[in-house]
Amino acid sequence: MITENGIVTQADSSIAWVRTIRSGSCESCSSKDSCGTSHHGQKEMILQVKNTLQVQKGDHVVIGLNTSSLLIISFLLYLFPVFLLILGAFAGNAMASYLRISPSFLSLVTGSLFFCAAFFIIRKKAQRFQPVSPINPSLSENNPPLFPVAVPSPENIIFPLANLTAI
Repeated sequence: MITENGIVTQADSSIAWVRTIRSGSCESCSSKDSCGTSHHGQKEMILQVKNTLQVQKGDHVVIGLNTSSLLIISFLLYLFPVFLLILGAFAGNAMASYLRISPSFLSLVTGSLFFCAAFFIIRKKAQRFQPVSPINPSLSENNPPLFPVAVPSPENIIFPLANLTAI
């Protein structure tokens, strides 16, 4: 899950508007144009999220983006076509002796067919993913600490001046 800190600027019982500063993770994201959180050229952005934590105006919150759908989409777009290309090449090489065709030629043809079939499969899957799993931010924490709070115990405090000796 990708997380960002923000401040609630407006809230009602079902929706909260959260102001956050865009970080480097937004700039490097390949889905920045389609996820609904990107505001081109602006460092500050206001996101509309479901008010699942019943936050109020001025609350410090953590917003999360679920990355599981991004991982599935990345697998489908990058690894699946390459996997089918290699599978098709091996299948063509294995079938070449039965069909008495050049193994290189049949590997090329079946690899290309499997590669094209991968894109048709991706297109069908994309239609199914689009309405079901949009990439939307959600509230994940209320009132995160701004700075780490640690109170040292008296035994752990070191007094450097006490250890100095007169010269």
